[in-house]
Amino acid sequence: MVPNGNVPVPRPERGGPGAELAVASRRLLASWQRSEEYGVSAEEVDPVWAGSVDGDSLFYQCGQEVLTGLYQTLANEPLSLMLTDADGLVLNRFSGDTSLLRALDKVHLAPGFAFSERQAGTTGLGLALADRTPSLVRAEEHYSASLRTYTCAAVPVLDPLSGRLEGSVNITTWSKSSPELLLALAQSAASTTSALMLAKSGGRQPKAGPKGGVFRVQRGRLEPGAGTLRAMSRPWTEALDAAAVALVSGKVAAAVGEPGTGRATLLGQAIRQAHPGSRILCAAVPAPQDVEAWLSLWTPELSKPHTAVIVENIDLLPAWAAQELSAVAVSSRGAEFAGHPTAVTWAVTAEELTAIPAPLAVLVETVVPVPALRDRGDDVMPLARYAARQARMREVDFTPAAEHALTAYSWPGNIDELFGMVQDAAQRTETIDVRHLPAALMGLSGPKLTRIEAVERDEIARCLSRPGTTVAAAAAELGISRATIYRRMARLGITAPK
Repeated sequence: MVPNGNVPVPRPERGGPGAELAVASRRLLASWQRSEEYGVSAEEVDPVWAGSVDGDSLFYQCGQEVLTGLYQTLANEPLSLMLTDADGLVLNRFSGDTSLLRALDKVHLAPGFAFSERQAGTTGLGLALADRTPSLVRAEEHYSASLRTYTCAAVPVLDPLSGRLEGSVNITTWSKSSPELLLALAQSAASTTSALMLAKSGGRQPKAGPKGGVFRVQRGRLEPGAGTLRAMSRPWTEALDAAAVALVSGKVAAAVGEPGTGRATLLGQAIRQAHPGSRILCAAVPAPQDVEAWLSLWTPELSKPHTAVIVENIDLLPAWAAQELSAVAVSSRGAEFAGHPTAVTWAVTAEELTAIPAPLAVLVETVVPVPALRDRGDDVMPLARYAARQARMREVDFTPAAEHALTAYSWPGNIDELFGMVQDAAQRTETIDVRHLPAALMGLSGPKLTRIEAVERDEIARCLSRPGTTVAAAAAELGISRATIYRRMARLGITAPK
């Protein structure tokens, strides 16, 4: 790995940027190296023209609204406010400084041009998208000499529901201007855009950010639920066998699919089949600001014998860290270690192969698609019974109505959603019925509930969920009449217990 702290930035052999930097951060150095590898001109940027911009996305509409309001307060400042998509395509641009706009046009930093790191080298917006973290690139830190009259700050914007990278808010000014508040201004605009996206998403809960983590599975122990996993559907077992075959031959396997489908669990079982007795390090990628500490936590373990690594959500890894992890992986599984106990078995998870950072994607030799739970209907009840057993530490029954509701649901959150739903129900009853499950599971029709109505529905369902509880008893507990509770049950889509 590159040592901590600042490192000198070398002048590229082909002449590189004209003014050599004395010192730069590891991220900036990594970006310069990628820029050179991409073949970006060190003298003049030549971004790709992508044509007209699609303004239909929620991200664009919310970002446009936020930047319009911000521009109205900064119209007299020498700033240019921009929104870009996840590929660096400039979607819009606001500025009241005509001389700045003319200058930006000359370097093609304008709507319709793709200005990612691959097209324009090291810039604020390119670095923010590559490393998924707020980035400030000052004048002399740009890779291309034609951009050194500017300083720019950019902040990535993630979809608050899915966590996917949507794009960035970028603010550019003249290099002679003070940059101290530039990044804070971009962060505020990006945060407001994300909050507005959530507000316009129907009040759904935001997805928690990645927290990362590392855990070790000791030698010779089967993971909990191994019997359940072996008894699952054909799509699962076929994916499991494909991963095991790849790992037996020493290949790097990538389990790809939607979050929550059990990708890391599948790889863990495949390693158990391919290399019995291996010690498994399962490392989940954290938020970008925690990646350095996360790498230092587990990579020293790679020198120990019979080690296997599963890197979860590797598509969320910042570009600089992907370069460092790639070097570590190559070293730990090099030809000189073939058949040696210190050779490391590697496997990764991601939503799709194309989302894996390039330095790591080239190492992947086998791609194993993991189907979504909605495409594995036969797995729902075995997993539900296992989840309930984990919650109660004993077997829990399901009524036929509950089984029907569980197997008929589309499970957009996959296994994670199933486990959360079933374990919550199992904590409240010995026999899970539909009344113990969220109303959304039954696909109830009718008007959308307000937050107060949703709380009311859940409270009535809680009272009715106790074994032996009648509607009259629930009404008495809630302090309302039987007629009132029946009216509210009909309005909220709650079925009376039998």
